[in-house]
Order: sequence, then C-alpha cells, then structure tokens
Amino acid sequence: MTESVAGPSGPGTVVLELGADVGALVLLTPAELDGREIEISRDAGPGARRTHSQVRPRHMPAGTKYAAVYPDLPAGSYTIWADEQRQAGHVVIAGGRVTHWSWPA
Repeated sequence: MTESVAGPSGPGTVVLELGADVGALVLLTPAELDGREIEISRDAGPGARRTHSQVRPRHMPAGTKYAAVYPDLPAGSYTIWADEQRQAGHVVIAGGRVTHWSWPA
C-alpha cells in the first residue's frame, strides 16, 4: 500500500478539535524542511512513544508558510525531535488552545 502525499493547504482547510484537556501544535519551519516528517513525544526520554507530521506549504493571504500540524494532543509537555537522537526543543500544549512553535534557526 502506498501512502499519498498531501499537497499544500490554504486558509481554513485544517480542522482542529480542541477540548478542555486537548490542544494542538502548529510547528513553523523554514521552507527547506518542506516534506520532512518531524517527530514529537510527550516525554523527553529517547524511548518515549513518538508521533509525526509532515511539513507542508500553507498558502496564506500574507504569503506561504511551512508548517507541520499536530492535532488532538493531550495537554502537557512535549519534546520536538531534530532527528532520532537530538532534540530540537520543548513545547507545552495547553488544553483548548493551538500552540505555535518555530523551528530553531
């Protein structure tokens, strides 16, 4: 089975369901990360279960941004992984909110 690759998205095309204990993450990246799968985990440990999302172009009225979107995240602290071993950063997800985080320069 082959997995289809989603194309760019525009304003209003991503739907997020937020709740008291559920939030979402929009991870903004430079254009050169387009197509890359970026993993996050709830715990900072290298053995923690990870989930991933693909960086895609997001066409907005003010121009194109590149981002990976992580919906339906339980509130709490998360590690963003640069690769299998190295951490890119940490973010705290709050219930009922969309958190934005920018990839480090």
